[in-house]
Amino acid sequence: MTYDFVNLPTVVEDITRVFYEYEKALMCNDVVALRNYFWDDPGVTRYGIADKQWGIDALDEYRKSVPFPNFTRELFGLRVTTIGENMATVQVEFIRTDSPLRGFQSQTWVRFDSVWKIISAHVSMIPWKT
Repeated sequence: MTYDFVNLPTVVEDITRVFYEYEKALMCNDVVALRNYFWDDPGVTRYGIADKQWGIDALDEYRKSVPFPNFTRELFGLRVTTIGENMATVQVEFIRTDSPLRGFQSQTWVRFDSVWKIISAHVSMIPWKT
């Protein structure tokens, strides 16, 4: 079944651009920029590889503790799904140069007052056989 409000091309293009801007900030450990990509609310949630943050204050503390990455990562299989003009999910797989594991990243984005914000994120890494 298809819906007219799913995957509107301009919205897919917009959130894809924002996602890659986020990725650049992530790999540069730009704490200020990264903070601005997340919803400034106690309800924001991020589950990491070995950590969790519930609320923007916990996320701020976590980001301050993360060192500059000593690895690069290659992204695979980016999947963007948009619902209407103000909600999107983004999933991507990645390989880091410092690990044999395969990574998976999921984000839920909502547009608030014309600005995309991550309201929920999850990152995991697992052994992978091709």
